[in-house]
Amino acid sequence: MIYSSLGFIYLFFPASLIIYYAVPRKAKDIVLFLMSCVFTGLMGLKILAFTALYIAVNYIAAHLTYRMAVVKRRQLRLIPCSIGIFFDILMIFGFRSEYFSFITAPLNLPDGVFPIGISFFTLSAVGYLMEIYRGEVKADMNIVRFSLYLIMFPRLIFGSLMSYSVFVSALRRRRMNIMEIGRGLSLFVKGLGKKVIAADSLYALYSAVVSTDTGNLSLVSAWLGVISYVLCLYFTMSGFSDMSTGLCRCFGFRFPGGFNYPMFSGKIRFFAAKWQVQAVQWFRRNITRPLTVLIDNPRLNKIIFILVWAIGGFWYGFSVGSMIFGFLMGTAIIIENRFRNLKFMKSNGILYTSFAVMLMSVFLMSDEISDAFRYLWAMVGGNGTIADSLAAYFARYYIVVLLAAVYASTDLFKNMVVRVENSRFRWAVYVFSPAVSLLLLMICTAMMSYSGSSGILLLM
Repeated sequence: MIYSSLGFIYLFFPASLIIYYAVPRKAKDIVLFLMSCVFTGLMGLKILAFTALYIAVNYIAAHLTYRMAVVKRRQLRLIPCSIGIFFDILMIFGFRSEYFSFITAPLNLPDGVFPIGISFFTLSAVGYLMEIYRGEVKADMNIVRFSLYLIMFPRLIFGSLMSYSVFVSALRRRRMNIMEIGRGLSLFVKGLGKKVIAADSLYALYSAVVSTDTGNLSLVSAWLGVISYVLCLYFTMSGFSDMSTGLCRCFGFRFPGGFNYPMFSGKIRFFAAKWQVQAVQWFRRNITRPLTVLIDNPRLNKIIFILVWAIGGFWYGFSVGSMIFGFLMGTAIIIENRFRNLKFMKSNGILYTSFAVMLMSVFLMSDEISDAFRYLWAMVGGNGTIADSLAAYFARYYIVVLLAAVYASTDLFKNMVVRVENSRFRWAVYVFSPAVSLLLLMICTAMMSYSGSSGILLLM
């Protein structure tokens, strides 16, 4: 079950919300934990059993690491911390990489099936162990609260990545009232619209392009394909991020969103910083910064920066192509910083950033490296055709979708709403917002009714 499914929207979510607000405040964490177990268990009892084992291993490793520091055996604290981190990394490789599938083979799961959100709760678990190792937080004795940090269902799919101390603080400062539920539902429907209306429509164009033989693709068709892929990826991930943030708000938690309008940024580094904000900060906080502090060499630090970006790219798709995407992104940021004072870089930021992102994304969307280079060849007109009847067909039927997606991916609409809210017509926002959200929910429901859900392009 995922957020963009009819079963979740009209059954699981409302039932969970009603039960959550019906029980006393001291029992809300337990109820939320049980609901998260049910949400995880809907993927299968084997997945639920694995999740329980995963929580237990990290809980024990965290307490052993903290205990070693308390009894002044600081050197030994590295052992349980390393074992916990090694276990986490081994498990994610076992589920996400075909080369390590033998690790999870005893579960006898169908191909491509893995615990939903495993990429995110792995980063959470590893970050928690590293925080304890560095002495930033204490190991939490409350296993329910620790379990919520890993598998709380409102933030399990593309949710906010945060330190454990920030998460615990949010639990204590939760706001539970009808206004928060209303704002959360509005944000959830907005994210649902991004996924069902925008991303799924763009995916249809992307699928049509990549189903064509790359050797016969015209330059225009190739560019339409990669543009639709990048926009589809953005609306899929930011849509689920908004849904997650909205769900958390319905339950009283104000967690930050994961995307800050990265598309069409004026610099590559701005694009990178605004895309999956918490994930970028996680890699910087737990890998880049500790290594660069130890190594006082500017050139080596640049190499470390690029390699960490390669690791981050690999984390997205667990493929060589996604790792190359991350490597190129890190390299592009280094090069951009070197020439950032050039007049061309300042006056053409949006153009060169968009162009670079599209080219790098070819490696992210391709199954094989050879396919990526063939696609890049088509993008530069290497097949000898600028445009053909197929490109005209794509442009005719999808140009409105593409233009609307480009506009929606920027902050222009958001800024317009903010200006209206600050004007004398602010009443219009409060009057029409519920009606617009309801209409959007009805449209999404109608579009999902054919299949019962809206699948994820790239599961994390």
